[in-house]
Order: sequence, then structure tokens, then C-alpha cells
Amino acid sequence: MSHYGVCDFTGATMLNTFKQFFERRLQPGTHNPQGADRHTLQLATAVLLIEMMRSDYHIKDAERQAVLRAVQAKFELSPEEGADLVQLAEREARQATDYHQFTSLINKGFTAEQKERVIEYLWQVAYADGDLDKYEEHMVRKIAELLYVPHAAYIAAKHRAHEAQQVAGGWLR
Repeated sequence: MSHYGVCDFTGATMLNTFKQFFERRLQPGTHNPQGADRHTLQLATAVLLIEMMRSDYHIKDAERQAVLRAVQAKFELSPEEGADLVQLAEREARQATDYHQFTSLINKGFTAEQKERVIEYLWQVAYADGDLDKYEEHMVRKIAELLYVPHAAYIAAKHRAHEAQQVAGGWLR
């Protein structure tokens, strides 16, 4: 599916891309197999945020900035690392054919609270331009279902994101 094999998230080219991207962020000489899993989760999450940004077919700078801030906040990345992750995620999102490949990784690697936070980030991206589109709402609902986020948690995440947008006129966190 993708030029670096993310269709099954096991392709050699994808692993090389991850290695190049994240090697710069790990201390030289350390071996961290859990780090590779963490970075795969970071990419999977970032791809979903990119897909949220693209879901209404009108990419706005406010949405792009919300994606960048979300990955920086969620994964404690520097602005440069966040920008690199978003760039990698954008390439992957262009090649993706479904969400399952990403949500299955998140389901395996994130707690219920972390998955709810991903839903909140999706809502923040959706609200970033001040206009919630029906396609955006549909996508968040679909991802929440794929992540097994209970409806009450889905609604709570939506309310938190909406309140943040109302209070700050955009991104609060």
C-alpha cells in the first residue's frame, strides 16, 4: 500500500524509514525494542490526526497547527520532532486505504484513557477551523468505534475539545 510498506506495518522499507526518523531521537548505542513499538504508535496516531485534517477536503492552517500541537503534546516532542512526525504521517496518510491498520496498533498499545485522549485530539483538529463538518464528525465516531471508546467517553472528549475551542478560539492546550 505505501511506499514503505505500512500496509502490514512490517515492510522492510517502512522499518528503515522509522529507523532513520527515530534513530536521531534515541541515544546512540542504546537498544530499545519497546522504543520501536512506541514510535509505531506515534506514527499511527499522527496518521489518524492527519486523516482528520483531510476529512472535510479543505485543509486549513489551523487544522495543521492543531495536528502538530497534538503530536507534540501527546508524545512530548520538540517542534522539530513533531514536524518530522507530521511530515512522515502525511506521506503515510496519502497511501492509506483504511483506518484499521492504525487503530489496531493503537488498540494493542494504548490504555482506554490514552485512546480517549486520541479521540479528544481528533475533536480538537475537527474544531480547529471553527467549523465542524459532517465528514469530520463521522470520522471521529468511526475511529472511536474502532478504538472501542465508550459512547460516554466519546461525548466527554467532544465536549472537552469544544470547550477548549470556545475558550481559546482554537487550541487551548
